[in-house]
Amino acid sequence: MIANQMPTRWPRVRWRIFAMLVAAAAVVYFQQRALSIASERIMPELSLSQMQIGWLQWAFVLSYGLLQFPGGVFGQRLGARRALTSLLLVAVLATAATPFMPELFHGGALFWALFLSQFLLGMAHAPFMPVCAGTMESWLPPGRWALAQGLHTFGCQVGAAIAPPILVLLIAAFGWQRALFFAALPPLALVALWAWYGRDTPRAHPSVSPEELSELDATPMPPPNHDISLGRIWRILGNRNVLLITLSYISMNYVFYLLSTWSFLYLIQDRHFTVLEGGLLASLPPIGAALGAGVGGSVTDSLCRRMGITWGFRLVPLVALPTAGAMLLTATWSPHPYMAVAALTIAYGMVEVNEASYWAGTMRIAQADTMAATGVLNTGGNIGGWIGIPIVAYLSGHDTWNAAFIIGFVCAVVAAIAWLWIDTARPLSVPASA
Repeated sequence: MIANQMPTRWPRVRWRIFAMLVAAAAVVYFQQRALSIASERIMPELSLSQMQIGWLQWAFVLSYGLLQFPGGVFGQRLGARRALTSLLLVAVLATAATPFMPELFHGGALFWALFLSQFLLGMAHAPFMPVCAGTMESWLPPGRWALAQGLHTFGCQVGAAIAPPILVLLIAAFGWQRALFFAALPPLALVALWAWYGRDTPRAHPSVSPEELSELDATPMPPPNHDISLGRIWRILGNRNVLLITLSYISMNYVFYLLSTWSFLYLIQDRHFTVLEGGLLASLPPIGAALGAGVGGSVTDSLCRRMGITWGFRLVPLVALPTAGAMLLTATWSPHPYMAVAALTIAYGMVEVNEASYWAGTMRIAQADTMAATGVLNTGGNIGGWIGIPIVAYLSGHDTWNAAFIIGFVCAVVAAIAWLWIDTARPLSVPASA
């Protein structure tokens, strides 16, 4: 080795940063599923109806959706290191506070206290995905964005998959309040690690070698715009491709929330599994989603290399979304409970295969304004939740699960059709004067 030459670092710092983003994604989705899994115990103990549980879940989705775009702008201005540290810390506090609410409030006041705790959790989680997308845009080359988004969604679904069995076992051993509190504490270690090691860009990290910087500079992208102006914001909001991909994401996320939020109760109420069986089987659809997300990112990157950016991002949703819709109908009409579980698992996998197309596609369009533009995208995704959660809560509460799944089929097909007009090869053009 030549004297004074730095040894090549492996794994690259960018992949260590990315690994922390994946771990944080698992934590976030675990936290999001906690109330849904505990609801089977919460409803009789606190005298809450299934519709009220639906409104508590809706409180999370309300703040989560409302603050996606402002959260993306917030992250773009503040930088990923400080933004993620503060957001994850608030999320831990909100999750830990929820089980204490019955000790402090009763009756109607208790419902509203739980509502506010879920609203606060949604506020903390809202900027998370846009800030992570902007961090990937800064740390990874464009040819790896779809793979990164797929693996990041894989981390989300791993968190969702481990939530039912872990929480069911903790609840059986300690009760739902202690279980939720114990589950809230481990993420504090990850928050501390990110605050110490995370950085906004590779050039700001002291451990990034010149070799790694040269690898990233081989495919240069505009740096994140930290001084995002009102003019730039209006250009993002008015961009045709940003709007179309967001409209498609609205429709797809009715299906996402149907599967992610209601699978556990569906298996218990409509398919008559026991709580323990339901907790174990409810982990299968998120596992299918995790595998689908990981595969989807790799497939999308490969298609982009073979077919170009436009059809590389377009083809997966055109095939996978109608397939997901068909699996919803299969789950609804299958006479065999375990066949329904298999169909839900495939459906969720087919939904999450598309996440790389939506998120990396928006990154391709927005580039320097990735955090803000993906904030618009995920606002649309959560509008799907605003619409879908009350609908599913009402229909399931009246024992008409079939109708909720048929609506999901229609939404999946509509989301796929919209991709015929989305062109991710046309980057957002923002004049320097804006």
